[in-house]
Amino acid sequence: MRQYVGLIHKEDASDYGVSLPDLPGVVTAGASLEEARELAEQVLGFHVLGLIEDGVVVPDPTSLGKIMAEADRRVLTPIMVSLGVR
Repeated sequence: MRQYVGLIHKEDASDYGVSLPDLPGVVTAGASLEEARELAEQVLGFHVLGLIEDGVVVPDPTSLGKIMAEADRRVLTPIMVSLGVR
């Protein structure tokens, strides 16, 4: 099963946000970390299905090390987001 890196971000009066660096613009948020993780898996699957339907190549996941090497991402918490579709 493919896994993509998700980056958790949270500000004081907000939900837990998750962005997926391999898929710019694909973001979600949840009231708890667990909800944010579940929604990230859902939005990833939905987005990838859309890419496939449109005939667009689905990008391969970038390694955690490469994603976290960018200085602005070092303060974010990474999670692995599973892709349930193939």
